[in-house]
Amino acid sequence: MWIFVISLKYIFDSLGKNLFIGVQPYKNSEGTIDMINKVEICGVNTSKLPVLNNEKKKELFDKILEGDEKAREEYIYGNLRLVLSVIQKFSNRGEYMDDLFQVGCIGLIKAIDNFDVTQGVKFSTYAVPMIIGEVRRYLRDNNAIRVSRSMRDTAYKALQVKEMITKEKSREATIDEIAKIMELPKEQIVIALDSIQDPVSLYEPVFHDAGGDALYVMDQVSDEKNRDSKWIENISINEAMKKLSEREKKILSLRFFEGKTQTEVSEEIGISQAQVSRLEKSALKSMKKWV
Repeated sequence: MWIFVISLKYIFDSLGKNLFIGVQPYKNSEGTIDMINKVEICGVNTSKLPVLNNEKKKELFDKILEGDEKAREEYIYGNLRLVLSVIQKFSNRGEYMDDLFQVGCIGLIKAIDNFDVTQGVKFSTYAVPMIIGEVRRYLRDNNAIRVSRSMRDTAYKALQVKEMITKEKSREATIDEIAKIMELPKEQIVIALDSIQDPVSLYEPVFHDAGGDALYVMDQVSDEKNRDSKWIENISINEAMKKLSEREKKILSLRFFEGKTQTEVSEEIGISQAQVSRLEKSALKSMKKWV
């Protein structure tokens, strides 16, 4: 753990604390200022990051196994391009690239900690999935909608089962098939899969015709609560309620707007439950004439 913290400190002390991607001023040979495109990560021009050849990697890793901290730091620094190439895949997720870069560096260090040279596998082959996994874990844990770990685990297991069934049967797997294999209620599978979907803004464009107005997600969403039929129904109910006595209004309000039982209503009004039942039926029968 101590070595892990030292390595992280080296990266961010060496590179700084901020990420900047954009246009930088540059003084040319004539002394005038030109603007050039330069990508900077933590204050360092990424185009100048070192690239380690296989021979150098082996030499450094042998020293790392012997406990050489400087070799470890050089190995981390020499593989930062690998982190950059991975985080580019997540550039459309709405996260700050400096955050993703730092998380990717953690994945890189974990890969170095766990890499086994005796397996005959290239370090990059082993490190890339580790970096991707660390970034995905960060994105899951920092999602706008908080989802419990158990539900996320159920969702990802369901996706694995879905992929397995699709490969075996050469068709899309059904929820029933997934639920049967996982031995879980299908409702739980549906809820879990829905929980890991990325939230979509109502103002996200889904179609844009040249010269015309854009079509947004909100234009495709139906408003069930505010349809014309609902407005008319509400007006009719309000008018019908006006025709009732105060006691009948009270009973219907307690029963259907506050969700109380006839027994609870009888205790609140001070009459028997049988009387509440008769008044309720009479009021509803009267209202049918006006609705």
